[in-house]
This record gives sequence, structure tokens and C-alpha cells, in this order.
Amino acid sequence: MPTYTKQYLKNQIARKLHHNFGREISEAAPVHVFKASALVLRDILSERQLHAEEKQKNEETRQVHYLSLEFLLGRSLMKNAFNLGVLEPLTQALAELGFSASDIFETEPDAGLGNGGLGRLAACYLDSMTTLGIPATGYSICYELGIFKQKIIDGRQAELADNWLDIGDVWLIPKVDEVEEVRFGGVVEDYWENGCHKIHHRDYSTVLAVPRDMEISGFHTRQVNLLRLWDAKCPVPADMSLYSRGEYLKAVEQQAMAEVIAKVLYPDDHHYEGKSLRLKQQYFFVSATVQSIVRQHRAKYGTLKNFHQKHVIQINDTHPALVIPELMRILLDEDGYGWEEAYEIVRHTVAYTNHTILSEALERWPQDLIAKLLPRIWTILCELNRRNSMETAARFGGDMVRQQELAIIWGGEVRMANLCVSACFAVNGVSALHTGILKQDVFKSAFALHPDKFLNVTNGIDHRRWLSQSNPRLDRLIRELIGSDEYLLCPQALSQLEQFSSDTGVLARLGQIKLENKREFAAYMLRQSGVRINPDTVFDVQVKRLHEYKRQLLNVLHILYLYDRLHSDAHFDMVPRTFFFGAKAAPGYLIAKEIIQLICNVSAMVNGDPVCKGRLEVVFLENYRVSLAEKVIPAAEVSEQISTAGKEASGTGNMKFMMNGALTIGTLDGANVEMHEAVGGENMFLFGLTARQVADEKQKGYNPYVCYSHSESLKHAVDALTSGLGGGRAYPNLVSRLLFGNGRPADEYMLLADFESYKAAHEQIDRAYRNPSHWNQMALMNIARSGVFSADRSIAQYADRIWKVPCPGFSPLGKESQV
Repeated sequence: MPTYTKQYLKNQIARKLHHNFGREISEAAPVHVFKASALVLRDILSERQLHAEEKQKNEETRQVHYLSLEFLLGRSLMKNAFNLGVLEPLTQALAELGFSASDIFETEPDAGLGNGGLGRLAACYLDSMTTLGIPATGYSICYELGIFKQKIIDGRQAELADNWLDIGDVWLIPKVDEVEEVRFGGVVEDYWENGCHKIHHRDYSTVLAVPRDMEISGFHTRQVNLLRLWDAKCPVPADMSLYSRGEYLKAVEQQAMAEVIAKVLYPDDHHYEGKSLRLKQQYFFVSATVQSIVRQHRAKYGTLKNFHQKHVIQINDTHPALVIPELMRILLDEDGYGWEEAYEIVRHTVAYTNHTILSEALERWPQDLIAKLLPRIWTILCELNRRNSMETAARFGGDMVRQQELAIIWGGEVRMANLCVSACFAVNGVSALHTGILKQDVFKSAFALHPDKFLNVTNGIDHRRWLSQSNPRLDRLIRELIGSDEYLLCPQALSQLEQFSSDTGVLARLGQIKLENKREFAAYMLRQSGVRINPDTVFDVQVKRLHEYKRQLLNVLHILYLYDRLHSDAHFDMVPRTFFFGAKAAPGYLIAKEIIQLICNVSAMVNGDPVCKGRLEVVFLENYRVSLAEKVIPAAEVSEQISTAGKEASGTGNMKFMMNGALTIGTLDGANVEMHEAVGGENMFLFGLTARQVADEKQKGYNPYVCYSHSESLKHAVDALTSGLGGGRAYPNLVSRLLFGNGRPADEYMLLADFESYKAAHEQIDRAYRNPSHWNQMALMNIARSGVFSADRSIAQYADRIWKVPCPGFSPLGKESQV
């Protein structure tokens, strides 16, 4: 085994430059050095991955297959170097070759494989599964263009292609010998032969699924897992007879129709073509995945009777739900199992994680679309629905309300969430509050039918990336204070920081680290976008996907209130504040895009006003992504987690900010509830209605106009949207949506109901910040009690409670494991 010294890495990078890119060191550009460095680390990973694969074959332990339409990985070079323990020698090797390691790391694009929290969670979980020694594979689509690269033009979001694969494909290993065939359309004929039911599928079109594997490193372990990304290819690249006749576009039409499946994440589905493409994407990736798993299992065991004993398939939200009928199809049609035996295998193999209670995310597909695109899957879904209805009738009699609630197919739609709760052996929520809502509301009837299926596993984050890597100054302080780096594998060791909560010297150093991080981020923003930020202001940050329930608009209304106070009250004394927003809006989500435009307009108005200079500033962070989050989160002092109570399943951004010493202003929603239990109300700033109070208000007939008319502060802020900001654009549509609804419930997400409470919480922040020692003490307590929100704890609970697999690398968390 080679020792990965500075000299070894330096020699290997030079060799890769020479052999793979035909470059000498003196001729190499940063992109060549990045790719060469990645190939060197990939060689190390490949060697370990083969060893891990051989070990798995010999031990025959149950394998975990994690299916998610998103894996928001960010950048991989620095992460892999850190996990492999070669970050320091790699940095030194690059320096001696004449390159700055930070410049080389910045050369790498973020992998365009995700959008928000769902994908980032999946990435954190892959890291933890590998670190904890759990044999696991992630599966998704190899999106050529990701979701999109956000560009703000004249205050509006524009979506540009994100060509991340031009550079990022260096991590991908094509496995052309493991291609799977996925079939769409055609006609299904059934017949009986020798007493057995047979299926013949004809006249279908075929798309080839080509695996492109990314090796996933774990921290200080020889375990390497895979993320298998499926690329879509046409079996016949072009019709040469059409080429010969000069019909060039038609000649490649079939190729284009196949390859569009892997072009972008979440194509707009407000039209039939978009819905069709989304459904194709989902079936494409689950069909290829199940075929791949089954093929390898057959080769090893020669039978699928023990399939559920050797594999567990975890589906991340409803996007991969078609794995259920697809596995049934293979067992029934290819291996000849009877229905009962096939279903017994499926229902002991597949588990479902629900990540949201929003109705639009609990997918429903038009049954005609499924019947046309996936005719065999449709017949299996019909039988699953029939049997599910029989079970419901046996349990609840003729209760048609229950029948409708639990039906897999109803009203011309296929309900994917109902399919999951019916066929999966486990259904978990991702925070205590969220799981309670699933049991008591969203899946109330299913819970009554199968209460043993439902359980909670609160989300967690990769604390090695989001603290140690992203915040090296804080990492050094922690190691010094607790006397080791044990928290990297045993996150509950962070609790040892509590003993320093009254140490004025430690608290001062913590405050200095935050100031240095703020200065560093300000310098980055000046270099990248020319935006000048005052690091002596409070950094108040709300970065997440743009959705109305996340209530970026509530934040804006409060900023407008502060703006009005600065102008109307000469004696108004506020701690200088910089508000940061970072968010992408789905291309077809017009209200979300209008809110982004509003934020940009408010930013221009505030930042150009002499009255606000040095006191109030608003910054929109363009093209928010993992690598940008890694810079802003260590600099943040206030973390905005202000979703309508009962709407956010968990959140993971809240955990990242907490772990980096930012103080949360938030509702009792999602994992904020457990954060409150961990740190206490004295170390965060709670406001607003609870989930129960929200439900009660709506039941009583909530009238937002009453809130508007009874609060002068709120009225002035809302009226500013109507009158035009700084003489600029007005937003009557947003105002009408808040006060009157525009065809939807007025103020559906209770912004106006929570405004006064939110304003009061910000006043608490203002008072607390004026006492630096106390503020730093609160920050320290947040860091010290954040270990429970590590993804290692989450994965250990999945392994124990759901997957029933060993977790050899886990350090028990004692009482914290109850989260």
C-alpha cells in the first residue's frame, strides 16, 4: 500500500497531467490540475471500493439501496481529500506545483444533481452510511444540466443551463457492461400457459440506462460506497436511412427523445409534456435500479426468494414510488412468482420516508398517462388498488370516507403516497412534529390500519462537512477545548463545550472567530459580485428554496417596517443589520419568482438610501448552492427558520446554522421543535402560532384583514407593496394574495397573523446582540448541543429501527439517541 505523502500526491498529479491531458506542469491550467487531482483521489477510492465490494460478497450482509431523485453533493475534491485524510498533503503538493489549493477547489463546479433540502439530506446520508461502515448504494439520474443556474437580470430570476458535467464528470465511472433496458408504451397482452399467467409486452419503445458511478468516501474508513447515476441513451443513435434522404432532424429524433430524460431535474409539469417527462424520469431511474439490483442478486443466489433478506430499498419521498410495481413486475413476469409470494417479498423490501405534507408534493398522476406510458405497471397498480380496497373494507366496513382516503387509484388519479403507505413495511417522518402530523392528519386512516408501520427518524447533517470543513477556525477552537478531534466520529463530544459557557476568554475567541468569518465572506462577495458588505453589522440569513410556506415574504415585510422606522423616527436605535437571502424559485412558480423580484427591488431601494447607510442593508445571493452555503453559514449570526408551523417537515439548514453558532429565530415547526428542546427557549428566539393554533385559527375562519387593520407597523409595510417601492414597481398581486386570497385562502401561510410576534422576536435579538458576552454564550450552547443533529445519529437509527443492518462505525449517543 502506498503512503499518500505530499511527494506521492505531487508525483501522481504530474503523471495524470502528462498521461491524461498531455500537459506538463508549466502548461497546465487550473481545470487540468483539478481533474488530475480528482483522478488521483479516484484511484485511491477505486482500490478501496473493490476491497469493500469483496468484503461485502464474503459477508453477505443486507445491502441498503437509497433511491432519491436528488443528491445535492456540492463539490467533491476537498471533501474526498478530507475524508481520505490527505487534505493537508494534497494542499502542500499543489502549492509545490505552483497552485493554490483553494483556487483548485474553487475550479470544481457543484454537481447539478439536486435542488434543496431533499437532495442535500441524501448526500449527507451517503457520507454517514459510508463512514459508519454500512454497505449502501445511492441511485438517481445523471442530470446533464441540473436544475438551472440562477442569474438575476434587472431584478428578475433567469434560468440558465448548468453545464456542470463539462468538468464534474471526472468523478463519474461509466459501467457500459451493466446497461439496463427500460421500456415505455406499447401493448400488454396476458394469457395462460400450462396453468400459469403470462404477460407479453409488444410494440414498446426502449431507452437504455447507462450507469455512471460516483465513488463515495467515508471519514477515516476503508469503506467506499457508490452513487449510481443513470444516463439515458437511445439504443439506435440515428436512423441512417433518414440521413441518406436528407431528413437530418428526423434521423436523430428518437435519440433526442430518449436522452431528454436525463437533461434536467424537475422539468416544468404545468403541461402534459412536462408531466409525461417527469413520469418517464421516475420510472426510468427506478426500473433501471431494480433491474440492476435483481440482476446482481440472481447472479449470486440464483433465486429471488431471499431478496428481501439481502436488500432493503429506502425511497426518499414519493418520486421513486414506482419501484413497488416495478419490483412486482419482475417477480411476476420474469421469475414466475404468484401474486401473494411476490407481494410478500416487496412489502418486506421497500421502506418510505415522507419529507413533506404539502399536497402538491404528495404526487398524484393521471391514470390515463400511466396507462399509456407504462401499461404493465398500470395493470399491477390496478391490482394493488383492488387488494388495498378489500383490506380497507375488511377493516372499516362500508366507510366510503376511509375508502377514498386510502385508495391508491381514485378520481382518475394514481396516488403515490397511498401506494407507499400501503405497500412499504415502514413509513417514517423526519421530525417529531412532522411524524405526529402524518399519524394524526395526513395518513390518519393508514395509521389506524397499520400503526406499527409508522415511526420517526429526525433528519441530521454531515457535521464533518458543515462544521469541520466549512468552518476551520471554529473546528480548531473545538479541538483545542475538548483536547481532541473525537467529535468528528462522536458528535456528542461537542457537549463538552458546555463547561466553557462562562469562560469569558473562550466566549471572546468565539466572537472573534465569527467576526473573521464575516470579514472573509464580505471579501468573497466583493471579489465575486462587487457587492460591498459591512462585516460590523449583524448577519441575518435566510437561505433555502423559495416557497410561500417558508415565508421569505414575512422577512421582507419586517425589513420594510425597519425601513419605515428609520425614515419616520429620528430616534430609532437599531443594531446595524444586513439581511441575506438566497433562493431559487421553480421556473413555473410565478409567485415565488415575484417574491425574488420583490427582494431584489427592496435591496436596491434600501442599499441606495442614505438614511439606511451603515444601519440596514439587504443582499440577494445569486445562484444559491452548496458551495455558497459553505461560505455564508459560518458567517451567519441569525438563522431565519420562519416557516408556517406545521408545514416544514424538518429542515436541515436550521441544524447547519445552529452547529456554526448562529442563533435561530423561528417558529415551533419541523426540527425547530427538537432544537428548542435541546437548547431551551433562552438560547433561541421563538415566535408565532404553533401548528395546533394555526389549525384552530383556520377552523374558526381566519381573517388576515383584521391583523392588517390592527397593526400600524404591518399596515405601513403592506401598503408599501401597493404604493411602489422607492417610486419603483408595486406588487398589488402579492397584497391581494395576502388580504383577499385571489382564489385561494387569504394569507394561506399566516404571515400577517405572525407579523407582530416576529417583530417582537427581532426586538429581542436587537437587545441580546448588545451584550456580546451573553450572545456568544448562547452561540456556544447552540454548538455544544448540536451533536444530536448529526446524520450519523440519523443513519444509526435507520439501521437499527428500519433496515435491520449492522452499524459498526457508530458511537452511541446515549440519551440523545431518543431524538
